[in-house]
Amino acid sequence: MPVSVDQLRLRSGPFVLALLLAAATLTACSGGDSRKTITFFQFKPEAQAYFQDLAQQFEAANPDVRVVVDNPAEPETALRTRLVKNDVPDVMSLNANGAFGEWATAKIFRDFRDESILDDVNPAYLEIIRTLGQGTPGEVNGVPFAANASGLLYNEQLFAQHRVGIPRTFDELIAAAEKFKAAGITPFYGMLADSWTAQSPLAPLTVQTQGDTFFEDRFAGKTDFATGWREAMEKLAQLFRYTQPDPLSKGYEDGTSAFAAGGSAMLLLGSYAVPQIRAGKPAFKVGSIALPATDDPAKTTLVSGVDVVLTASRSGEHPEESQRFIDFLMGEQIVIDYCKAQVAVPTLKGLTNTDPALAGVQPYVESGRIVGFTDHQFIPAIPLGPLLQEFLLDGDVSAFLTDLDDAWNKVAKRRTWGLGAVKEG
Repeated sequence: MPVSVDQLRLRSGPFVLALLLAAATLTACSGGDSRKTITFFQFKPEAQAYFQDLAQQFEAANPDVRVVVDNPAEPETALRTRLVKNDVPDVMSLNANGAFGEWATAKIFRDFRDESILDDVNPAYLEIIRTLGQGTPGEVNGVPFAANASGLLYNEQLFAQHRVGIPRTFDELIAAAEKFKAAGITPFYGMLADSWTAQSPLAPLTVQTQGDTFFEDRFAGKTDFATGWREAMEKLAQLFRYTQPDPLSKGYEDGTSAFAAGGSAMLLLGSYAVPQIRAGKPAFKVGSIALPATDDPAKTTLVSGVDVVLTASRSGEHPEESQRFIDFLMGEQIVIDYCKAQVAVPTLKGLTNTDPALAGVQPYVESGRIVGFTDHQFIPAIPLGPLLQEFLLDGDVSAFLTDLDDAWNKVAKRRTWGLGAVKEG
């Protein structure tokens, strides 16, 4: 016989009654929802609303799946915490960097190499993903969603007004800096309060001067940074002699705002900075080039990293639903819309972002003259950013290289990630 609420109150007292009513409420709320729930870990703070909307679109087209979007404030730290607890999200958007490579090598992510979704992806970006880390040799542990172009951004109006040609060699770049300095214009805006900003010019300088097999040899103990990176570090120090005074007091937002206001002729950053610059409503067009590190234009290569990679848990409870969601996110129009909003480089074959800020680097993308970030071969345990910050303040190349070799040797003997991952068999 059914028991009334009044009878429950008399028999059980208020505490038990409250528990029963709460249970009844939960049952009423969840009993009719038979959907499978997947968690989408999303790391881009500037794209939270965009991906939240995409999750809702996916749910509308896939009524059997519920997507819970997680946008943590400190994504890399948050994900490390979840991994320690063996709480791997079903689907993840991540930056394809050293941490990603470390996790891929640890077999956290599933292998996509046999998925048809990769057929439409630019092979150069698949290779970049592989060089960061692999669960086992040959695996592709993520799907490149969007890339960036890291080189040099410049104020087209200032270049035209002062009749400065677009530099095609390193000597021409220094000559351009000298001309702007003589005119009372800051050539490059330094943002060393955020130490990572120095890694942006570091990547093209090192990749063009270190040799093709430097990191394989470095992991194998056949070379060191003191040998392979000296030229690049001397040139990086030379560039930073043309910043505003006290670059340590200014960070990324200071630099992009100052550049937008005409406070410098150039920024040693990539396409990822363009939306932030445009938020400052510059009265000029932002141009871009691949940063030349030598005096042979034929050797200039564009550093283009996978800014957003999609991946999934290797042992997730809902692999089919997760794959469906990734397939949805990799839809051509979705990729186009994201790249347009973020001034990013599409990873799908045949797609081009026609944003004028990418015009100067587009030929490199189209011809495949692209390589990944060299600093993505580092993991957080190697303090590359702080060491760079100190070096660009004191200018001691030898001390920096010695400290970097020491820090690398302490960690890299494990050789568990990237180009140094231990091979099976």
